[in-house]
Amino acid sequence: MNDTSSKSILVVDDNQTNIDVLKGILSSHYNVRVATSGRLALKAVFSQKPPDLILLDVMMPEMDGYEVCRLLKADERTQHIPVIFVTAKSEVKDEAYGFSIGAEDYLAKPVSAPIVLARVKNHLALYDRSRHLEGLVQERTANLQIKSQELEKTRLEIIQCLGRAAEYRDNETGMHIMRLGHYVKLLTCKAGLTDVEAEQMMSASIMHDVGKIGIPDHILLKPGKLTPEEFEIIKEHPQMGAEIIGIHDSELLRLSRAIALTHHEKWNGKGYPNGLMGEEIPFAGRVTAIADIFDALTSVRPYKKAWSVDEALDWIQEESGEALDPTLGLLFIEMRPEVEKIMQAFRDENQ
Repeated sequence: MNDTSSKSILVVDDNQTNIDVLKGILSSHYNVRVATSGRLALKAVFSQKPPDLILLDVMMPEMDGYEVCRLLKADERTQHIPVIFVTAKSEVKDEAYGFSIGAEDYLAKPVSAPIVLARVKNHLALYDRSRHLEGLVQERTANLQIKSQELEKTRLEIIQCLGRAAEYRDNETGMHIMRLGHYVKLLTCKAGLTDVEAEQMMSASIMHDVGKIGIPDHILLKPGKLTPEEFEIIKEHPQMGAEIIGIHDSELLRLSRAIALTHHEKWNGKGYPNGLMGEEIPFAGRVTAIADIFDALTSVRPYKKAWSVDEALDWIQEESGEALDPTLGLLFIEMRPEVEKIMQAFRDENQ
C-alpha cells in the first residue's frame, strides 16, 4: 500500500474557515499545503514540488478556480495533477462545466469529512495507477525502440554483406560500393535532403548491384567487349537484384530495392530494365546512377583503364539531360572538391 502521509494536497480557497475545515479533515493523513488565491495556487504548483492533488475553490477574486484549472490542464507539466473542485456552486451545469475543463471530481460545500477522504483517496489511487501505467508504456516503448534499432542495424549489416558479396565478384575488394555510398550521400545532401535521409540513401545504395550475383562469371568477368547476347544477360541484374531484396515494410529495404531496380534507367528513357523516363525514375535511382557511373569511369575494370576526374565529369556533363538527371548531374559536378577528397581518402586507406 502507498504511504499516504507522503502525499501532498494543495488546498486553494480564499476563505480561512474553509481552509481550516479541509486541513482538519486531511492533515492527519496527508501533507497539506495552502494557497489563498488562484495566483498563489499557480505559484505554489510551479515554484515548488507539484502537489499530488489539488482541492480547488471556484469563487475567488481576481482569478477564479475555473481559470486556474484551465491553466493547469493546458500545461503538460501539470495537466496530470488531479483537480477536485470544492465549491458552493453545486448546480448540474456548474458540475458539467467543471468536468468539461478537466476537473476529476466535484464536491459541494459544506463538505462531508468521509466523502472528502474517500474522494481524495480514490483519486490519488487512480493517479498513482495512471502514472504507473504511463511508466510501463514509456519503458516498453523504449524497449521496442531499442529492438527496432537492433533490427535495423541487423538489416544494414545484411545489406552490407550482400552488397560486398556482389562487388567482390567484379570490382577491387568491394571498394566501389564504399566510394559510391559516400558520393550518394554527398549528392543527396546537395539536392536538399536531410542528413538522416542522406545516411539512409547511402546505406541503401550498397545493394545497387546485388543482382550481379546471378550473372555467370564468364560474362561478368569477361575482359573484352560483350556480345549483344551477353549484354542482354547483364541487363537482367537490376531485376534480379530487386527479386533478391524482395518486398518489405522496412524503409531501408524498400529504398534498396528501388535503387537496385532503377539505377540503370536513363533520363531519356533508353535505360533498362523498364525504360523509365525522367522523373518516372525514383530519385534514389537517379542519384545512384550518377555516383555509380562516376566511380566506374574513374576505376580500373577488366575491360578498361581508369579515366581521369576531368574526363569523367566531362562525360557526366555531356550526359546530363540524356542518360542522367540534368539537375543532379550539374550538382555532382559542383561537388568536385568533396568528391576528390573521398577519392583521396580511399587511396590513402589502401596504401
